[in-house]
Amino acid sequence: MTRTHYHVVRKSHPGLPGFMMGRGTLFLLLLVLPLFVGCTSWREYVANGFKVGPNYCRPAAPVADQWLDEGNPAINSSPIQNAAWWQTFNDPVLDSLAFTAYQQNLSLRVAGFRILEARAQRAIAAGELFPQGQQAFGEYSRTNLSKNGPSGASPALNFDDWTLGGSLSWELDFWGQFRRAIEAADAHLDSSIENYDYVLVLLLSQVAQSYADVRIAEQRLEYARQNVDIQRGSLRIAEDRFRQGSTTRLDVTQAISNLEQTEASIRPLEAARRQAVNQLCILMGVPPRNLDEALANHHGIPKAPGQVALGIPAELLRRRPDVRRAERDVAAQSALIGVAAADLYPHFSINGTIFLDSMKAENLFNANSFAGNVGPSFRWNILNYGRLVNGIRVQEARFQQLAVQYQNTVLQANAEAENSIIAFIKAQQQVQSLGKSVDASRESVELVSAQYREGTVDFNRVFNVQQSLTQQEDQLAVAEGSVAQFLIQLYRALGGGWEIRLAGGPQPLGPTPAAAPAQRPADHGPATEPPQPPPAPLPPPTNHR
Repeated sequence: MTRTHYHVVRKSHPGLPGFMMGRGTLFLLLLVLPLFVGCTSWREYVANGFKVGPNYCRPAAPVADQWLDEGNPAINSSPIQNAAWWQTFNDPVLDSLAFTAYQQNLSLRVAGFRILEARAQRAIAAGELFPQGQQAFGEYSRTNLSKNGPSGASPALNFDDWTLGGSLSWELDFWGQFRRAIEAADAHLDSSIENYDYVLVLLLSQVAQSYADVRIAEQRLEYARQNVDIQRGSLRIAEDRFRQGSTTRLDVTQAISNLEQTEASIRPLEAARRQAVNQLCILMGVPPRNLDEALANHHGIPKAPGQVALGIPAELLRRRPDVRRAERDVAAQSALIGVAAADLYPHFSINGTIFLDSMKAENLFNANSFAGNVGPSFRWNILNYGRLVNGIRVQEARFQQLAVQYQNTVLQANAEAENSIIAFIKAQQQVQSLGKSVDASRESVELVSAQYREGTVDFNRVFNVQQSLTQQEDQLAVAEGSVAQFLIQLYRALGGGWEIRLAGGPQPLGPTPAAAPAQRPADHGPATEPPQPPPAPLPPPTNHR
């Protein structure tokens, strides 16, 4: 780094008798003048811990006092007790899937390595507090002077020169520029931790969603195959009655059409199940494979409890990692304003060089070979204030953007939770109505089949009733799955699940489907312990502490 040295000559000023502009006066002038031309007053400078720029204060964010469906019996405002929310479904297969995904998911590992990057960046920023330029140097040269040149009369026309030494340049953090940079790096590190937790929340919800998709497809397949059996029985009755001459060929063709239509609906359901299983494999960090053995312990569609604890809306600021990440980004940007503001002021440095210089190697470490220099310097961009001030305005504008973005993230979080709450409540009500409808349709199928066998009704009545049952049972399976899926979305909207990394991850409560080898503060601030990227079979993880 190039340093400019200014030398001041002491001399009398003809207009100010007796005034001598000495070193002390110059230093005082350099110390006081920036505070008049800069943007930080002396009082603010001292109150900020001898740092220019604003001290961070978390932006206010609008949060609802209570949930819109506060009085509904399906929800209550008690604190969420279980961080592993998926265990409310009491499904060991889902528990083992969550465990394996936490151990092996690749996106989560990427988020973990981003923490390592942010931690290293923070160490780099802290290193700027110490001498920034530290160099060791050494040189040997052999010189032959011309006999016909200006030095030709010198007695020593040929000589060696040995040099060995070091130099140091230390810019003092007088205005807090480097300390503000450390503040920004700390906030970025916190943001990377919050990002890890956000990825973990998404991962756990995606695992539960994909598992629910598998079970929904299986339930729909089960209903469809049951209806295929019923319709095959009706086809046999229609064929028997046709052979007996009791009816026309029309009954047989209607029965065949109904049966084939139901069998055709099975194919996309089988594809949907396979796709959901493939997604589970990707979430677990393995290539798509057959998980039938791991999923054989059939528990049906995950059953949601009749009532869930949600806490209060204000807890979204503490629970949701994306909200906390947005707030940490604001804090980092606030510190960058101080970094930019420090460029308005002079930068004071101490520069020094110590070296040994000798024409003979054997005398290099002699005391007489010692040489060096040391002294203070300063640099001040006095003619660049327009650009520097606009640089501060850029950082301030970015701060305002991130502050508003943080507030919008809080609003979106509140809306996502409210949307999931009402969807969960209405899905439960829909299941109750569809359940009664399906029961009535099943009874109708039994009655109309008996009546057709006796010849009291035509097959058109059988056709319509069986089609209605097929559709309503399919709707019931989808609705039952929606209850579980909306509850999963609700827990994701509440930011649930990241707490498990404080305890080392979820614990498996069943056989794993694929082979796999402190407390968070209540408000903003560094997490007590950054998370480790979860272990994975290949490659083995490094030590991240």
